[in-house]
Amino acid sequence: MRGFILGIITTLAVIALAGLAVATFGLMPTNADAVPPSIETRIASSALDASMERHAPRVNNPIPPTDDNLIDGMKVYTMNCSVCHGTLDNKPSALEKSLYPPVPQLILDPLDDPEWHIYYAVRTGVRYTGMPAWGKALSDQDIWKVTAFLSRIQKLPPKVQDYWKNAYGVGPPAAGPDQNPGQHKD
Repeated sequence: MRGFILGIITTLAVIALAGLAVATFGLMPTNADAVPPSIETRIASSALDASMERHAPRVNNPIPPTDDNLIDGMKVYTMNCSVCHGTLDNKPSALEKSLYPPVPQLILDPLDDPEWHIYYAVRTGVRYTGMPAWGKALSDQDIWKVTAFLSRIQKLPPKVQDYWKNAYGVGPPAAGPDQNPGQHKD
């Protein structure tokens, strides 16, 4: 039994050292315009989700989702987020595939995470991506407003939808048949 456990420990140590060697000797591509291997994508996504679950406080949005607050959130999004995450004319961002990992297009593929999760990602940013920590540049109130907007894109009140349509020439995208707002995508 002792030899079996020693064998497992040795195997794990060799795997860890091989991974370290691949990274240290530059054998792993780091260019942002390459398609990442599926295992890398899976590991990175799992690590991000696990970190959010562990570190993000489960707080409620203190800003009520009134029409005015949602419109303010839309404006914050337009000024700070749309260049990477897609514009309100329902077109993907030109930077969508220029960053690594590819930037989520939040208008075309709305988030289905809880507000505390969205708020934490916006406020603290996401390491090793292009997502900055907006808590250093925006007020907490503005972060909560954009959070409210992002979490309600597919179920905005009529006044907010009208504002969107009048300001950007098109209305918000409708929920597709395979999208179920409120359900977490993995």
